[in-house]
Amino acid sequence: MEHLIPFNGFIKNPKTLATLFTWFAFPALCMHINIQCCLLSIAYNIFKLLRSQSRKHKGLMQMGAIFYLILILLGIIASGNAQPLVPAVITFGDSTVDVGNNDYLETIFKANFPPYGRDFKNHVPTGRFCNGKLATDITAETLGFTTYAPAYLSSQASGKNLLIGANFASAASGYYDETAYLYHAIPLSQQLQYYKEYQSKLAQIVGPSKANGILTGSLYILSTGASDFVQNYYINPYLNKFHSPDDFANILIGIFNNFVKDLYGLGARRLGVTSLPPLGCLPAAITLFGQGSNGCVTRLNEDAKNFNRKLNYTVASLAKQYPKLKIAVFDIYQPLYDLVTAPEKQGFFEARRGCCGTGTVETTSLLCNQKSVGTCKNATGYVFWDSVHPSEAANQVLADSLIIAGIDLVT
Repeated sequence: MEHLIPFNGFIKNPKTLATLFTWFAFPALCMHINIQCCLLSIAYNIFKLLRSQSRKHKGLMQMGAIFYLILILLGIIASGNAQPLVPAVITFGDSTVDVGNNDYLETIFKANFPPYGRDFKNHVPTGRFCNGKLATDITAETLGFTTYAPAYLSSQASGKNLLIGANFASAASGYYDETAYLYHAIPLSQQLQYYKEYQSKLAQIVGPSKANGILTGSLYILSTGASDFVQNYYINPYLNKFHSPDDFANILIGIFNNFVKDLYGLGARRLGVTSLPPLGCLPAAITLFGQGSNGCVTRLNEDAKNFNRKLNYTVASLAKQYPKLKIAVFDIYQPLYDLVTAPEKQGFFEARRGCCGTGTVETTSLLCNQKSVGTCKNATGYVFWDSVHPSEAANQVLADSLIIAGIDLVT
């Protein structure tokens, strides 16, 4: 019930209220005129109105964005061209978005065995670090895709499967290539090289012209950076003795900036990059760095917020440098922090430990597996699946929040 906001609670101006109801009534007229153009126009105006009225009502903003996407999809279907809102989804990053690339690497960071994937389609572990869907899986479904872009190193990454995109992400990777090297993951620089290969393969399948159309119209997602801090900086004296957290953040931001420029030069025009999560609230981080405390580690969260401020500034700067680039930050810090600090408000009951095993340290094949003692039977009330990664239920909340930032990328 907390998501239900009465009209008189956020709209004081009678004219605004009348306008909103008028716009909601208009779709009926679309049955008699150009349904696609009418729906898109109405939807966009409703979205803009809700955005302007929603500074104090996050749920309202999400409702507007979802409503807008639904009407766009209805318009496309009505026009007889039932296609996703973008031709493909192309993903770079770490374990938050890895859909199976690490299955093909010699690394301990794998998730291609139970209990991972137990709530995924057919209850099959795919390499996703979750009990079910990732936030990006849910986002792809929201965009109209019925299947997911394949892990680039998998056998599925061939032929027509590549037409809907590819996933280059690798668990334990980061902006900083040395982070990936520590854990035998795919560095971000190598992920970009694989993307270049993908471009060539796509051109061979559909021809250069159509391939170019797919690449420029695709949604690109970059989700990484947490491993750089938690699995490298904080435990690596060669880094933390010579660089402050702020210095290290600047190094990562410089890499991000160059990556975006390279990606733009290769044809990308729609890019969403995730912020860092509240690092100090991850169960593993509390166990390792909390010094016996049961709450979030403040200094780690401050490091994440500092990085995120730099990320937002850099994204704004890139948008000015490249007017043809649609770029947005997907804020996962605040929605995940809200889940962790007040889980009951969104239907969760456990945020301090993950579902798998003890839920306080498990995150690799050595710790979260079929023999892990204490794994919960139902993960829907858990914010975290293992000691680092959100459950599918939490990923649904994160995906809903991404709609707000991402709506301008796909329209």
